[in-house]
Amino acid sequence: MDAEKKSSSVSDVGAWAMNVISSVGIIMANKQLMSSTGYAFSFATTLTGFHFAVTALVGMISNATGFSASKHVPFWELLWFSIVANMSITGMNLSLMLNSVGFYQISKLSMIPVVCVMEWILHSKKYSNEVKLAVVVVVIGVGVCTVTDVKVNAKGFLCACVAVFSTSLQQISIGSLQKKYSIGSFELLSRTAPIQAASLLLLGPIIDYYLSGKLILDYKFGSGAILFILLSCSLAVFCNVSQYLCIGRFSAVSFQVLGHMKTVCVLILGWLLFDSELTFKNISGMIVAVAGMIIYSWAIEVEKQQAHTKITPHAKNSLTEEEFRLLKEGIETTPLKDAELGELKE
Repeated sequence: MDAEKKSSSVSDVGAWAMNVISSVGIIMANKQLMSSTGYAFSFATTLTGFHFAVTALVGMISNATGFSASKHVPFWELLWFSIVANMSITGMNLSLMLNSVGFYQISKLSMIPVVCVMEWILHSKKYSNEVKLAVVVVVIGVGVCTVTDVKVNAKGFLCACVAVFSTSLQQISIGSLQKKYSIGSFELLSRTAPIQAASLLLLGPIIDYYLSGKLILDYKFGSGAILFILLSCSLAVFCNVSQYLCIGRFSAVSFQVLGHMKTVCVLILGWLLFDSELTFKNISGMIVAVAGMIIYSWAIEVEKQQAHTKITPHAKNSLTEEEFRLLKEGIETTPLKDAELGELKE
């Protein structure tokens, strides 16, 4: 039992580490690919379509070679999930374009309480005071180190609301679909990726033209840009797989809380690699955010222990009653056994 628990913990840490490393890596690669000082590839939605196309290809190869099995999930559920996921991607891109960076960060921070409320409404999930405190500390810490100027307009606010709602619903749905159809994270991803890839590659260039005023057909693909697109797509496979793994193993709230570690890592790497400014405000916010994540981990462990304590007495009572019953039966049947043995001896 201890060995299984230890193995499960190692797998959980591995899934989370894969998500953090791949997410931070893809942000760094995309920064070089899309920045004006890099390769100026300003087609974010189409790039996401490339990501899901490569992910779908990997899924098909995996199924064809027998590495993974393709389990049945109703097409309408896959389509519904893909629409929600694409709304999340499009909403985030529009929110970033129409709003200031400060309001964009606030909208991302609001996903934690939104996920909590949605899980309470949809799944009647309750949270302890310790978890609520940890979530507040994390939100404050990340807010301090990321939020700067806050400007918003009606269109931007609407896009941010759509992005937050659809992203939260998507992350909750990943865990729900995995449990409902007993399907693994990679199998679910391989079923949804082709639909998302097709729709994003079809609509992506139109959305990107609206966002940037540029046509992807006019972009000159050099060897450097192609290399970074391939790197971004490769990292996206790990990022997508690890996201499904993490939400399947943890919960949408835990994924959001742990995910803010990526924000801290991005700020540090931006300072180390791209000479980004790292102020006392950033550093103090990071410290508070990390403290909140530690509190959250402790709070989750407390919840597990409390749940175990509630279950254990019932299990012990049942065991004691069973022992009592067996003992009573043993006393009642002992003379009969002795007589039988006596008869056999004779």
